[in-house]
Amino acid sequence: MRKLTFLIVLLLAFVASCKKQHEFYGHLFDQPAYNFELTDHNGKRVRPSDYTSQGKIVLIFFGYTHCPDVCPTALETMAKMMNYLRPEEAQKVQVLFISVDPERDTEEVLKGYVPYFNPTFIGLRGSEEEIRKVAKEYKAYYKKVEGQSAGGYLIDHTATIYLITPDNKIKLLYTPSKQDPQKMAEDIKFLLKD
Repeated sequence: MRKLTFLIVLLLAFVASCKKQHEFYGHLFDQPAYNFELTDHNGKRVRPSDYTSQGKIVLIFFGYTHCPDVCPTALETMAKMMNYLRPEEAQKVQVLFISVDPERDTEEVLKGYVPYFNPTFIGLRGSEEEIRKVAKEYKAYYKKVEGQSAGGYLIDHTATIYLITPDNKIKLLYTPSKQDPQKMAEDIKFLLKD
């Protein structure tokens, strides 16, 4: 009987070790996330921890509403990603779009732009100093480029999507080549199971 019990335990341990681990699609980063405070498109001051404390995964993207290509593409990618999640999973994901163009991106402009991609998405803004500090903490680059568009200027900026887990860590980074909605959703599904 002892021998049979030992064999069963050994077999279970072997099966558990053979179980395929999830290979993250995004770049594994696993560093503490800076818990900034900015103003949302409804005029309310919010922090990422307002959402992570509810057990939500937070996705952060730095951009601006006058962006001709990168920003709408990233927001569309995240909107499609939400469609790959079951409704109960999607409720545990919060997308935060941080404007790097406080001069033009007023609350009203953000309110008309960001939720267009998904009604749950939130646009954030702050003073130039606040945005500069948050970008520095996230190692996000942005710089105004004068005279490049009808609006007077464009902004070169980092196009990375940051995934923050409920334990307030930047778990994954999705650079543009890694922004596949279905694969991002698979990462999120796995993280929500933990």
